[in-house]
Amino acid sequence: MSGQPAVYTSYDEDSTRWERLSLRDDDIILSTRSKTGTTWVQMICGLLVFRTPDLPRPLVELSPWLDWLMRPIDDVVADLEAQEHRRFIKTHIPLDGLALRDGVSYLVTARHPLDMAVSLHHHRDNLDRERLAELKAHLGPDHHSESHKPGPSPTRDRIPLDEAVHRWVAWDGPPAEGLDTLTGLMWHLVHAWEVRDRYRVVLVHYRDLLDDLPGEMRRLADALEFTITNDEIAELATAAGFDAMKSRASETSPDYGGIFKDPARFFRGSSGEGLDEARPETIELYRHRLESTLPPDLVTWLDR
Repeated sequence: MSGQPAVYTSYDEDSTRWERLSLRDDDIILSTRSKTGTTWVQMICGLLVFRTPDLPRPLVELSPWLDWLMRPIDDVVADLEAQEHRRFIKTHIPLDGLALRDGVSYLVTARHPLDMAVSLHHHRDNLDRERLAELKAHLGPDHHSESHKPGPSPTRDRIPLDEAVHRWVAWDGPPAEGLDTLTGLMWHLVHAWEVRDRYRVVLVHYRDLLDDLPGEMRRLADALEFTITNDEIAELATAAGFDAMKSRASETSPDYGGIFKDPARFFRGSSGEGLDEARPETIELYRHRLESTLPPDLVTWLDR
């Protein structure tokens, strides 16, 4: 991946904000699509960094979403520069929108795409639109810079779940204009797949976290070069479980500024629901799009 990073902007994010942060060699950047296990992997990173279930601050403060426009970039950068522990930073920007560098670790999460579509549908219903509008109203010039060209905002219309999933699968515009669609997910993953052996890129599948959370935590600890025992990981894995995170939603959910109607509803943790909810024609289209767009080995890894 060479040349200048691609620029991604939308109604609530701007990839050029990354130009404001000086990276450290041991930084961990979580580059994910929405509802693919972002918060879960952030929690795992927090547990590995601090080696205790009792994190010193809410997860949203320890691991901020840097490209999110609802919080001034000066505040985000100041918080990150003040951190003395190993930093783990959230972004929804694909890797081709970041200036990849040696030494930095990049965690890219994925989930069965149809499960992701279902989760996005429920997630959007849990957003407090009035609170988001209030946050947006207080944005400074950072939001209105020349580099920021807002894209379309998500629809507020409540449509049936099967229709929402079909639209998510069928949308076929430019990836940068629909990152939270199947098109955007494939775009995000194919870049990570292409550079996974050239940079410190670690791919994490939601299904693997469900099947063997301690084992995945061990794998991530090794990949990120944390020195930690299996006994410690077994203890920390309890705090990384969905029930534990949901019971502490005020500390673990990404509810910055009170944007959720119910922070606990953020944690649904379903798997296999997408295939149950999708129409037969949606599933057929989904499989065609995956197989005609992605490398076969990536399809095999993703479609679980």
